[in-house]
Amino acid sequence: MLTAPYPYDALMEITARPKTVFVQGKGSRLWDDGGKRYLDFIQGWAVNALGHAPPAVAKALADQATRLITPSPAYFNDTSLRLAKALVDQSCFDQVFFANSGAEANEGAIKLARKYGARHKGGAYEIITFAGGFHGRTLATMAASGKKAFEPLFEPKVPGFPKARLNDVASVEALISDRTIAVMLEPIQGEAGVWPATDAFLRELRTLTRQHGLLLIVDEIQTGIGRTGKRFAYEHAEITPDIMTLGKGLGGGVPLAALLATEQASCFEHGDQGGTFNGNPLMCAAGLAVIEEIGQPAFLKSVTETGLYLEAELQRLSARHGLGEVRGRGLLLALDLKLPIAMAIASQAFEAGLLLNAPQADTLRFMPALNVTREEIVEMIGLLDAILTKVGAARRVA
Repeated sequence: MLTAPYPYDALMEITARPKTVFVQGKGSRLWDDGGKRYLDFIQGWAVNALGHAPPAVAKALADQATRLITPSPAYFNDTSLRLAKALVDQSCFDQVFFANSGAEANEGAIKLARKYGARHKGGAYEIITFAGGFHGRTLATMAASGKKAFEPLFEPKVPGFPKARLNDVASVEALISDRTIAVMLEPIQGEAGVWPATDAFLRELRTLTRQHGLLLIVDEIQTGIGRTGKRFAYEHAEITPDIMTLGKGLGGGVPLAALLATEQASCFEHGDQGGTFNGNPLMCAAGLAVIEEIGQPAFLKSVTETGLYLEAELQRLSARHGLGEVRGRGLLLALDLKLPIAMAIASQAFEAGLLLNAPQADTLRFMPALNVTREEIVEMIGLLDAILTKVGAARRVA
């Protein structure tokens, strides 16, 4: 076992990390190598749908590893077929392509839409996306994203992603031309600070795309697999998109993502798409375990109720400290701090044994395990309350 001092320099410096080294997790808890315990309301950025080291996922991985890890994507395997069938049966889509990450799934969605444009719409290739959107870190998905920090990076950008404004259907319509093949969006923009697309806007968008013969792509990397209280966030608006991407929670902690499409939109030909590890049975076994847990009769009802409880507690906290609104749905929520203190709050929370995310300078994002308890929410609120009280007192003195 590796022990301190750790070879931190062996990893590329791609983000600021504390020197803490985590060695164990269970449910909503993490432990570092010194035995300190942390309450985790990030969960790998909404990855650990069932918390850390969930027994169902651990058992599925262990059982599958003794049977078959990967036979090559050139052949069928029974586990990926079972997971694909489960996803098709529980959604409005007909076919699935498995990938290893959300960015890879979104890259596949972009390629599928462009293929569709080449075959059915005279070579149309543009995909309208949205300011504030985030779709991944490949060259194409960075171009598709509307994240300001990406604009100067890795030029030249992949062309073909004009940006509309979320919840403004007129801004979408103004960008449609004979080059347009699709509209792509997150039902809730997570990285931008948890800004939801309204149900009415999603319905207007579906009507608009059908009128113009365009594909509608929903990026549910963060919102899918029960995060908003339904299996998929598009269900709240009662629409049927043409393409959907999943990731994060689908694997419950392991690298697994999926591209889903209707039969009409599924137009890849042999050789168009692939991947060495895509659809390997080990990761798909984890996905099946997650899907089965999410499908338990009371699970999604519990996510909705727990989400409403967390939202109410955050609203109470906001009122107590004179903060801003609480945004989001289910167990993907944000608290507007009204001041650029989010990073400082997250840092102090970490020292207190609480993991919180600051996607924007004035915003905290909450992405706990979908089976987080009310007791854990109360504990988190208490820790955050104490930090906000301390920060408020310091600001008054200053």
